[in-house]
Amino acid sequence: MQLLEDFLANLSSHPRSCCLVEGGLRLSYREVAEKAGGVARQLLTLTLPEGYPVAVALPRGIDATCAVLGILASGRCYLPLDLKAPRLRQRWILEDSRAVAVIGHAPWNDLTLPWITIDTISPTPLEPLPLEMENLAAILYTSGSTGTPKGVALSHRAIHAFSDWAKELVSLGPEDRIAAIAPLHFDLSTFDLFSSLSSGASIHFLPEGLTIAPSHLTAWLSDTAITGFYSVPSLLSFWSWKGNLSASPLPDLRFLLFAGETFPTARLRQLAGYLPHTRLYNLYGPTETNVCCHWPVERETLDSDHPIPIGYPACGDRLYIAPRHNELWVQGPTLASGYWQQGQLHPFLNEEGWYQTGDRVGRNDQGEYVYRGRLDRMLKVSGHRVEPAEIEAALLSLPQVIECAVVGIEDWEGIRPAAAVVMQQDEAIPTIRALLKRTLPTYMLPSTIRRLDSLPRLSNGKPDLVSIQAILTR
Repeated sequence: MQLLEDFLANLSSHPRSCCLVEGGLRLSYREVAEKAGGVARQLLTLTLPEGYPVAVALPRGIDATCAVLGILASGRCYLPLDLKAPRLRQRWILEDSRAVAVIGHAPWNDLTLPWITIDTISPTPLEPLPLEMENLAAILYTSGSTGTPKGVALSHRAIHAFSDWAKELVSLGPEDRIAAIAPLHFDLSTFDLFSSLSSGASIHFLPEGLTIAPSHLTAWLSDTAITGFYSVPSLLSFWSWKGNLSASPLPDLRFLLFAGETFPTARLRQLAGYLPHTRLYNLYGPTETNVCCHWPVERETLDSDHPIPIGYPACGDRLYIAPRHNELWVQGPTLASGYWQQGQLHPFLNEEGWYQTGDRVGRNDQGEYVYRGRLDRMLKVSGHRVEPAEIEAALLSLPQVIECAVVGIEDWEGIRPAAAVVMQQDEAIPTIRALLKRTLPTYMLPSTIRRLDSLPRLSNGKPDLVSIQAILTR
């Protein structure tokens, strides 16, 4: 079935039930469907090339959700843009993806693509076009190892396999109130949109700024009677530390899902202590697999500081540990259709039909999968995939930089990129940082940039990344 079928079933059974809440605005399932129907009708009136995405230039919220539903109903796939990324990066993604239209508020200057202003859409009954499960539903651009972003193309089948599994995992139902925290370009948002709406739950969009005001986040979760949400360990760690949870119990919070990076055991133990009645789940998987592994947190095992496991296969996926490097390979229904680059789909499975994650894993005494680190240089920063090569390419595009190397260093928030640079002596580090902000999103900006006279090198001439990491952590 395509992604909208369960949403349509809930629309039919309880059209007046609360669906989306943003600030003081509340929309029922019928109102959401009609707004999405208006988007679909507008797209269908345009003569657009087939087989290419429609971009969403909207922040997380009601408008963006209705835009996504409308795009899917029109038979197309959606391409969410990171509005906090530099405009140059957004335009690069529009060009690379061959997007055929953009949905947003005020049109961008000098943009030649057709622009649909969501504020002027008239409500229309939602009548989705029939689609096959292998039709693309979303293209999510992530950091690329070649120095430029790359799109991960997700089919209706792949998103449905995850969203349906997750709905069953936490027993979602119409009485649930889900806090939507993840932006649409982040794969965690597929739970907010599709698991929630397929179960008849209501989605409550977290107000801007609360992720950096943890005590206010706690108050909002309590006042809104949120029953569950999906986030990243770095945010949950900060919330546990500064959220005043010891004095503010959250009796309505049934479950928490987290993914995207390693959750330090000591911090998870603290969070679990504050939320003794909340079910906690560690979900694992690159964007290419969405979620392929999960671990229901067993509180009694958190007494030691051993890394928590990633657990067991999820969503009907199959896992294999390749013996040469203990790399995790994945097959199954949640796998993306391939990489979307320059408007074309490029398959990424190996000759045996597996996706190679690049992650090293093992099994513990209980048979659970345990994450052991990366085989390559890729970093996970607040749940985002960050390829050092892309940051290095941005640095080397600056005439002031002669050579550079980017590594990951750890601070209290988790892993962050850091850069060692060799550059002209008359350039200041703040100048380099300001120039990087024009092309890289905030989460990719190096937390540390240090000038070196030369990069340490190995005997083969390559940069000595271990030595560079040691220098940057001093």
